[in-house]
Amino acid sequence: MSVFDEIQFALRERADLNARLSLIPYEGTPEIKEVNGQNYLYTRKRVGSKVTSTYVGAYSDELHQLLLRNTREAREIRKQLRKLDRSLAALGYQEGELPPRVIQNLDFARANMKTNIYDQAVLEGVATSFPQTEEIIENGKVNGMTVSDVQKILNLKHAWEFILDQDVIQAKSDYYVLCHIARLVNEGFFADGGRIRGVPVTIGGSSYIPPLPIEAEVRERIEGILQSDMEDIDKSIQLCLYTMKTQVFIDGNKRAAVIFANHFLIAHGQGFLVIPEAHVADFKKLLVAYYEGTDAEIITDFLKENCWKIF
Repeated sequence: MSVFDEIQFALRERADLNARLSLIPYEGTPEIKEVNGQNYLYTRKRVGSKVTSTYVGAYSDELHQLLLRNTREAREIRKQLRKLDRSLAALGYQEGELPPRVIQNLDFARANMKTNIYDQAVLEGVATSFPQTEEIIENGKVNGMTVSDVQKILNLKHAWEFILDQDVIQAKSDYYVLCHIARLVNEGFFADGGRIRGVPVTIGGSSYIPPLPIEAEVRERIEGILQSDMEDIDKSIQLCLYTMKTQVFIDGNKRAAVIFANHFLIAHGQGFLVIPEAHVADFKKLLVAYYEGTDAEIITDFLKENCWKIF
């Protein structure tokens, strides 16, 4: 592995760890406070030069153990991050500065991340409302939803956090980034959800049967899109549609495809691409038609007109 490849691998790993850290609810050292004879749980955390105390809930052994586990997990992640930083320094890596428009685009995407995750969840048929999605994103759980649906939303958050990391947004939108995104959206469902598909699949509602993907061909096709003379938005859409139609992975292809396309689009300061809830039904019809041979220009125009958000 070349030094460049080592650095890219370490940056992806660092972004992944930072995303995992952001998913830990109630991060901080747990403390018990007594008020009027009742015990309550708080988390204590240093922010800069100040120590903050955040209320969690009434004391219970279960909640106390959860907070202790969160503390241990956060401590281990920070330990791994320090180790990665030392490795990057030894490889000669220096933090690069992002262009102002890309920084603005990152802020734009972060500000809309909850809505984007909700829209993606609807596209996947997850039975959720926006308030439920927001609760899951903020606290990691919600009543009235299946464990599977909650996991899908958490995975979407994890994948979005990954591509919005400043290190990752500077990485090339290549096959390896796509595989890492697929691993994140499939976490908890498949042992290696980022591995290229090795079994036949069918697509519900369509007669199209995608052939088994070959890694070298997938890498070449992605590189061909990136090196083409198309506008950035067209490259982004082609990356998205190619991943969906090829069914590169055993599952999660639409989720991975949309986030992969956004990694490219945001890195070039060109907004983001997400299918809004109001257009999901029409998009699905056009996607099936595209799978079965309809000219890609039809669904491309639809995505540009209805799903591309710029700032």
